[in-house]
This record gives sequence, structure tokens and C-alpha cells, in this order.
Amino acid sequence: VQLVESGGGSVQAGGSLRLSCANSGFTFCNYEMSWYRQAPGKEREFVSSITFDGSSTRYAASVKGRFTISRDDAKKTLYLQMNSLKSEDTALYYCATALGGGSWWGQGTQVTVS
Repeated sequence: VQLVESGGGSVQAGGSLRLSCANSGFTFCNYEMSWYRQAPGKEREFVSSITFDGSSTRYAASVKGRFTISRDDAKKTLYLQMNSLKSEDTALYYCATALGGGSWWGQGTQVTVS
């Protein structure tokens, strides 16, 4: 199982970024996927999730209306479109899934909003 995030970077407040998470080693289309983030000195927090079939999504209150989660099963890739970014969105962003009785995480991609 491997999850690899990309797309992070530095952006000014009000800007946009799209994060990607490439997946391998498991049947991607069968699993719910999530995004989490961890800011310096803070605990990791839930950002968004999407069901295995894409029919339902959830968002943290802090990002609702600004972030959009999506998935492309053909590419085995999870996305997070982030608009109207704020300084408080600065964090290391992780994608994650639960399978085989455990949780799997990527290495994270850094998002810095100034």
C-alpha cells in the first residue's frame, strides 16, 4: 500500500492549490478516502472525506465551502481543491485510508499560506 501526496506549496492568502494523492497497492475504488492536516504545534485534524463511490463527501467546518474533495478511480488518485486559502490553512496535508484493519497514510505535502 502506498499513498503519495503532491501539489503543496506556498501561496498568498486568497489563492488556490490542488493537492493530489496517488494510490497503489490496493483496490482504490473500493475504499473511502480522507484528507487530514497537521499545523505546527497542533494535533492532526480531519479535513475532508469521500465515500468509495464518490456519492458522499464530508468537510470540516473550517474548510466547508472553500475546499472540494474528489476522486478519479481510473487514475487511482484523490484530489483536494483548496480555494480562498487562509493563513490558518497552513499545515502538512495527508491523505489516508483504512484497510486491512489499519490506517494508511502518505508522507504529507506542505501547504504554506502567507
